Amino acid sequence: MFKYLKNDLPASVVVFFVALPLCLGIALASGAPLFSGLIAGIVGGIIVGLLSGSSVGVSGPAAGLAAIVLVAIDQLGFKIFLSAVVIGGIIQVLFGVARLGIIGYYFPSSVIRGMLTGIGIIIILKQIPHFLGDDDDPEGDFAFFQVDGENTFSEILNAIGDPSIGPTIIGLISLAILILWSSVLSKKGRFFELVQGPLVAVVVGIVYYIVTKGTEFGISTEHLVSLSEDRDTTGLLTQFVTPDFSQAFTPPVLITAFTIALVASLETLLCVEATDKLDPEKRVTPTNRELLAQGTGNIVSGFIGGLPITQVIVRSSANIQSGGKTKAAAVLHGFLLILSVAAIPFLLQKIPLSVLAAVLFIVGYKLAKPSTFKAMWDAGWQQFLPFIVTVVGIVFTDLLIGLALGLGVGIVIVLFRSYKNSHFLHKENEDPTDGKMKMTLAEEVTFFNKGAILKELDALPENSYLELDVRKTRYLDNDIIEILDDFAFKAKQRNIDIKLISERGVIENPESYIEFFKLRPKKSKKIKN
Repeated sequence: MFKYLKNDLPASVVVFFVALPLCLGIALASGAPLFSGLIAGIVGGIIVGLLSGSSVGVSGPAAGLAAIVLVAIDQLGFKIFLSAVVIGGIIQVLFGVARLGIIGYYFPSSVIRGMLTGIGIIIILKQIPHFLGDDDDPEGDFAFFQVDGENTFSEILNAIGDPSIGPTIIGLISLAILILWSSVLSKKGRFFELVQGPLVAVVVGIVYYIVTKGTEFGISTEHLVSLSEDRDTTGLLTQFVTPDFSQAFTPPVLITAFTIALVASLETLLCVEATDKLDPEKRVTPTNRELLAQGTGNIVSGFIGGLPITQVIVRSSANIQSGGKTKAAAVLHGFLLILSVAAIPFLLQKIPLSVLAAVLFIVGYKLAKPSTFKAMWDAGWQQFLPFIVTVVGIVFTDLLIGLALGLGVGIVIVLFRSYKNSHFLHKENEDPTDGKMKMTLAEEVTFFNKGAILKELDALPENSYLELDVRKTRYLDNDIIEILDDFAFKAKQRNIDIKLISERGVIENPESYIEFFKLRPKKSKKIKN
C-alpha cells in the first residue's frame, strides 16, 4: 500500500485540507455536533480506506445525506439517530453480501459525467460567499433551496453586496498561488511537485491572518475554521457519543436506517463509477467489497458518534488531481485529521475559510471544465440531453433529484431508440414493383418494439408478399406474437401472402402464430465441462 508514498503523502495533505472544512460544514448543515463530522471523516479515511478495494476513492460525510440527517436528528434526537446509522451500516453490509454492487453500472456514462460536472459547478457556486467572507451558511449546504429561505444565487448576491476585505484579499492571493503553482511552477522542478499549491496557500493564509490581525485588512474569527461551536479545543478527542438503541426496532428508526443505507449505497456506487473514470490508470473498484467497507465504516462511525459515510467525489477527485496512487492517501488523510485535532487545533482554527474556498474553486473547475460540455455536445443529442438535464437538476435542486432526472431522460431516450432502431425490425430488398418484401426480426424483440413492428405491418400494401424471417430470433415477447397473430387475420382480408421462415423450416400463411411459437423447440442446455 505504501509503494507510492512519495505520491500519496502529498495527495493526502491536499485531501486533508479539503476534507477538514467539508467535515465541519456537512455536520453543521446536518444539525449535528461539529465533532461528529470529523469522526466520520476519520473513520471514512482509516477504516473504510483500509477495507475498500478502491485505490483512489476517499470516504467521509456526504453533502447528499445532509437533508436526510437533518430531518432524522430533528425527529429522533442525536443519540437515537446514531442507532439508525449503525443499523444502516448493517443493512449496507447485507447489500454487499447479496452482491447488489452492480446497481451503479445501470447509470449511463452521460449521467455520471453530468453528476461530476454538476457537483463541480455547485462547489464553485457554494464557495463564492466564503471566498468573499460571507460565512453564515456551512460549506456542506449543497442544496439549491436552503433551510434559511435563501438559495444558491441569492447567497452569492448577498455576498457580493457586502464582501469582507480581509477574506477577499487572502482568497484572491490563494487563488493566484494555486493557479500559478499548477500551471507554471509544478513543471519547474521536483520541489514544486512535492510541495503542493494548496498547502502553500494554507500556510500563506495563516501567516496573513497573524500579520494583519487587528488591522482594517484583518480577518475576524467567524471567517476562520472552527473545530467547535465555542472554539474551545480542549479535550476534543474525548467528545465521543454512543448511540441509544432503546428505540432501535421502531418504525421511525428502521425507516431512517433503510433510507440511509439505500441513499448512501447509491451515492457510493455512483461515486465509485465516477472515480474509476477519473483514475488515470483506469482501475476498476470491486463494488460489492465497497458496500461491505462502507457498511462497516457506518457501523463504527455510528457507534462512536459520527455521521453517515459514503465515498465522496470532492475528496476523491482532489486525491486524483493531486497525484494519489493508492489507498494510502485516503488512510493517511484520516490520520492527519486525528493528528490535527489532537496536536494543532489552535493552528487549524487560524485557517481562513476563503483560502479553503480557493482550493475548492480549483477542484470544482477541474470537474466542470468547458471542454466537457463541448465533448458531450459533439457526442450527439442522445448523450448531451441526459448530461445537461443532470447538471441543471443538480445545480437547481440537489444531487439525488438531479441524478433521478438525468436517469429518467436517459431511459426515455433508450425507449425511443428501441422503438426506432432497425436492429429490432430490419426490412430487406423492398421492391414495390413486385410487391415482395422481406423482414428479419432481431435476436431479441420485446414489447418496446410493438409500435415499430405494428407500423411496418400496417404499411404493407394489398396483394403483396411478405417473407418473415425469425431464424435469428431467440426471444420473442408475447405482445409481438399477438401482433403477428392479429396480422395473419388482416393479411387474408388484404390478400397478403406470408412466408414464415424459422429454424424448423418454411411455413406458408400460418393459421396461428401463437400456436406456432408455443411449439418451437427449446434451446438445448449447455453441457458444463
